[in-house]
Amino acid sequence: MWANGFKWMFLIIGTMIGAGYASGRELWEFFGAESGLAIMLFSVLFASSCFIILSISAKQQSSHYLPVLQEIMGKKLARMYDCMILIYLFSVTVIMLAGGGATLEVIHVPYWLGTVFIGGMVVILFLWDTRGMTSMNALIIPVLIVFLLGVLIAFQSLLGFPIQFRVEQQHNWPSALTFTALNILPLIAVLSAVGKEINRQGEIWIASIGSGVILGGISYLYNESLLQVSGDIMLYEIPLFAILKHYPYFMVLVMSGLLWLAIYTTAAAGVFGLLSRMREWLKGPAWLIALLIVSIMAPLTTFGFSTLISVLYPLYGVLNLYVLAAILLYPILHHRSIVK
Repeated sequence: MWANGFKWMFLIIGTMIGAGYASGRELWEFFGAESGLAIMLFSVLFASSCFIILSISAKQQSSHYLPVLQEIMGKKLARMYDCMILIYLFSVTVIMLAGGGATLEVIHVPYWLGTVFIGGMVVILFLWDTRGMTSMNALIIPVLIVFLLGVLIAFQSLLGFPIQFRVEQQHNWPSALTFTALNILPLIAVLSAVGKEINRQGEIWIASIGSGVILGGISYLYNESLLQVSGDIMLYEIPLFAILKHYPYFMVLVMSGLLWLAIYTTAAAGVFGLLSRMREWLKGPAWLIALLIVSIMAPLTTFGFSTLISVLYPLYGVLNLYVLAAILLYPILHHRSIVK
């Protein structure tokens, strides 16, 4: 039970920690000053959403997101959001592939070659089908968490841990809703694909609470660290580098590598969600379908990483609010417990 619970927990965190989150850009855009309460609320909303999605997935024994979406929203709305999730996963994965190419430019790898490299690594992962995805997350995500926490704790230690929480200065709490909503569609897509592999209710509790606590804790520490360098953030496209300026150049290279891994896990999660849905229409090995998906995406990466994020992310944040509300209200509206 514990092993599977941690496996799903790392899958959730791997889906969440992409380029925007790991770089600090996503956190800074949504949180910033007076956001301690907002981050705590996000942690609770996120854990609750994961619990509800995983519970429905396990009950449905689903292999893709449509049965879960129909259970949450009804068949009519599910058809509309089915199309929206496909577009969302496709576009976000294009963003991640573009981000993978842009990140490798730091070590003078041409953008097109970096994009081809990350696309190829995603396809290789699916030679092992679903097991490849979960094993990759179980290997990479703990390393990402340890290094990111190490950098943030060391930075706070240098400053003497100037973390404060003032109850009267928590006006940014509504950001918890939009930040959770932004990340809800990929969670539905990825977690619904493993419903048939969930054996016990305990796995769902471990994955949900564990991911909520870990992401909430990292987000709070990260946001507090970014507040200490707020005057410098505008000088950096990647806010994390405003913190890393206090470290040797070697650490910049190490964290650039970890950013690439964060992008890779999110790109893989996007392809995983698309692949699980498309298997209803396309037959064949997982790696071949993944190759087809990545090949279609490749030309679209020429639009650039920052352009894609600035246009698409705010739009999805608004559209996803309805999905988040439907998930959180599901146990109430159905007048029954979703716990087995």
